[in-house]
Amino acid sequence: MSPKHLLLIPAVALLLYLGMYSWNQRTHILDEVAANTGLEASGVVLKSVRLVQDTVMGAWNRYMDLVDVREENDELKREVERLRHKLLMASEERAELIRLRRLLTLTPPEGWQTLGARVLAGRMGANAALASVLIGRGYLTGAIPGTPVMTPEGVAGRVLRAGPSSATVLLLVDPGSRIAVITQESRVQGVLVGGGPDKPLELRFVSHNESVRPGELLVTSGLDDAFPKGIPVARVLSATPSDLSPFQSIQAAPLARLVNLEELLLVSRVEGYGLSGSLSGVLGPARVPEEAGSLPRPQPQPGQAGSALPGPPRPDAPFFLTGPTPPPGLPLRSRP
Repeated sequence: MSPKHLLLIPAVALLLYLGMYSWNQRTHILDEVAANTGLEASGVVLKSVRLVQDTVMGAWNRYMDLVDVREENDELKREVERLRHKLLMASEERAELIRLRRLLTLTPPEGWQTLGARVLAGRMGANAALASVLIGRGYLTGAIPGTPVMTPEGVAGRVLRAGPSSATVLLLVDPGSRIAVITQESRVQGVLVGGGPDKPLELRFVSHNESVRPGELLVTSGLDDAFPKGIPVARVLSATPSDLSPFQSIQAAPLARLVNLEELLLVSRVEGYGLSGSLSGVLGPARVPEEAGSLPRPQPQPGQAGSALPGPPRPDAPFFLTGPTPPPGLPLRSRP
């Protein structure tokens, strides 16, 4: 292309521009076209930017909402767990309250008082040496050996051993348990012996002449001076005569539920009579001091300085050393 042609192109473009400018000054058509085109282009760009912004902000807001919802959900879950724990505790306390109310409904006989105790542990079954439970009371808090133990249904056993703050209760199903009982209707006396876990009790020393019917209630007779009289113990299951023994073979079932024990009730004599009542057969009667004006104690005759008079054992003597007192006139041998 020649230089003339190159110069002609800018000149033509300039003339076109000037012509269009002049024409636009008269008609303003190009201004309107440019304005509309610019606005439309700007609108498209701004709408695209706004759409992207709205999309990003919506996604961010949804993310933040999800985070808030998750945190709120976690808090609600923790609150549900707290309320569930409170509900379980309330249910447990309600069940314990019902059990304690049942224990409080028991009215002890005259001259006896009751004391609640919580079961700490239990030991039952073939591998256990004794059918027993451990309670949270000892001899410092009212649980002494021989103290009767009850449930709302009836007799559960008696205290076997006692420490300062805990004690072992021998349940009435243990083979070593012995309780003097009497039938409620026919008033037949006997001794109720434990048969072991998951086995019936045995009522012994009931002769063939006595009438004991199945279903009859057995209550404490009070003859052993350990249990109050009239406390329900068991119910007769069967009573059959025995050809090999002068006594009937009588089986009974305990009234107290001795499985899963949680609270028990100790029954003791008022004003400390629980100890004298439970060990009276071992320690013997208490010594009564002489009063003024009372008859003098009999003195040994001359020549019988070593003789002993019948009477209670010394209070300070251990119970395993006290035995039957020799009759008058027999000298006591001194121990080497």
